Amino acid sequence: MKSVLFYVNEDSGFDARYQAALDLARALDGHLHCLRVNSYQPQMAYDGVSGMSVFYDFSKYADEVDAQLKAETEKRLAGEDVPWDYRQANAEPARGLSRNAALADIMVLSSGSARKDSRQALRLLGDVIFSTNVPVVIQPDSVKKFAANGPVIVAWNGSFEAGNALRAAVPLLKLASDVHIVVVEEDKDHDLPPLDASEYLSRYGIKSQIHDLAADQSSVQAVLLSTVDTLQASYMVMGAYGHSRAREFLFGGVTRNLFRDCPVPLVVAH
Repeated sequence: MKSVLFYVNEDSGFDARYQAALDLARALDGHLHCLRVNSYQPQMAYDGVSGMSVFYDFSKYADEVDAQLKAETEKRLAGEDVPWDYRQANAEPARGLSRNAALADIMVLSSGSARKDSRQALRLLGDVIFSTNVPVVIQPDSVKKFAANGPVIVAWNGSFEAGNALRAAVPLLKLASDVHIVVVEEDKDHDLPPLDASEYLSRYGIKSQIHDLAADQSSVQAVLLSTVDTLQASYMVMGAYGHSRAREFLFGGVTRNLFRDCPVPLVVAH
């Protein structure tokens, strides 16, 4: 895991995302790929008097914004101790990120947790996670670090998605001080029991502890969030969207709720 893809965009999560990407690149002795995706499209309007179409070309303004953001990002990176490059792509954000993730090992996006309306951030996350095989770090807007060497929680439910997330996170888990596999019982059998996950990690020299917890009257996400606090976890590894995205959106779900509410970074895969 050497190539860290950082999403460059003007939003409230930029600083937290930037610092997390730097921390990851340092911890992994890797390379930081900065990607600016601009979805500019020419717009058409109609003159109400003459009925003639009028094209408002905002390309000059968009170019100025891109140039300013590039200059500011490069100025920041000039003083850092990681190798990096800066690229731009003219595409819709999710599509641009997915296309450029083919040779990335991990991607850093934001949860949008500090925004009043987080739907746009959640939509971007869903689109990217479903269209790539790259693990995604979902960074809370208020957390300006990624402590790869701290305690880690692996949220385990024995699913295909949880397995994918665990395998993808192995290079990071090797750096962790403690690895806690947390199972929240929901009165159902697991396809893969937590012991299998622990044995898998042991083959990479990673020791882990299994915590089998009961949800009782609490939701799964409430138990996981409480465990993050109890174990002082630096981040959480989890599979994303075990149910369809439509169901998650309409009825809520562990994935959607943790994207929005988790106080530490999430490392997710579908």
